[in-house]
Amino acid sequence: MRHLADTHALIWFISGSSRLSQPARIVLEQGDLDVYVSAASAWEITTKHRLGKLPEVDGILARDVEGVIQARGFLPLPVTMDHAERAGRLDDPHRDPFDRMLIAQSLAEGLILISNEAVFDRFGVSRIW
Repeated sequence: MRHLADTHALIWFISGSSRLSQPARIVLEQGDLDVYVSAASAWEITTKHRLGKLPEVDGILARDVEGVIQARGFLPLPVTMDHAERAGRLDDPHRDPFDRMLIAQSLAEGLILISNEAVFDRFGVSRIW
């Protein structure tokens, strides 16, 4: 099974937060599952950290998202033209561009999204929390 970690699921896992659900934690801890982290999450983390909107993110994660995810055994997922077009075409007023990209990538790549965002369900993604 292949999964895509939502930005907050990733942050909560790395920081050891109790906000991460037990099922999500189990998937993220298992070394035999493919867990991807989107380039969009790196963009979101670094942007929001710079703006002071992610106080729970430590400087190490904000400075080296790729290094941290690779150290955890996660796989980077680049943003492709197909992903960008799908995100732009999503027929819903959901405005968060980072969320839209994760939804599009999950659908395009057949990935199970690890996220607490129940609103994602209306897009037809497979999601665990």
